[in-house]
Amino acid sequence: LATPRRSALPYRLGVGVMLINRDGLVFVAQRIDMPSEAWQMPQGGIDAGEEPRAAALRELKEEIGTDRAEIVAESRDWYAYDLPAELGFLWGGRYRGQRQKWFAARFGGSDADIDIATATPEFSAWRWAKASSLPVLIVPFKRPLYEALVAEFGHLAVPF
Repeated sequence: LATPRRSALPYRLGVGVMLINRDGLVFVAQRIDMPSEAWQMPQGGIDAGEEPRAAALRELKEEIGTDRAEIVAESRDWYAYDLPAELGFLWGGRYRGQRQKWFAARFGGSDADIDIATATPEFSAWRWAKASSLPVLIVPFKRPLYEALVAEFGHLAVPF
């Protein structure tokens, strides 16, 4: 049985959140399943029948254990990225990458309100970072996505 060309595969629909704390810094975490030093913002899939905004808030609760966030902006467009061929095994090889709606949110809690030791942990460590540093913290294949997110939401990463 022939496998479809990667370019013929669909994108997995998802969401992402640029979570900004009171100091104007952005939440980033290291994935448990990646050996690299890459840090990323929370992101995840959209469930069937779920609105992107609801998915974003659900992902924050599932991935970093907090619901202390207020969405303040939604990306103008959907962003897409392709997985490198060596990661084609992700999602059972059914998708070429992800197509995501991104949100900027203000974090109204304290560091104690964040708990990455969730029921199904995805992260091994977390920290706050300057928005301008996000593109160099992420895996290289997502760098253009993070550059676009900083261009769109960076002005929101200020103290409040």
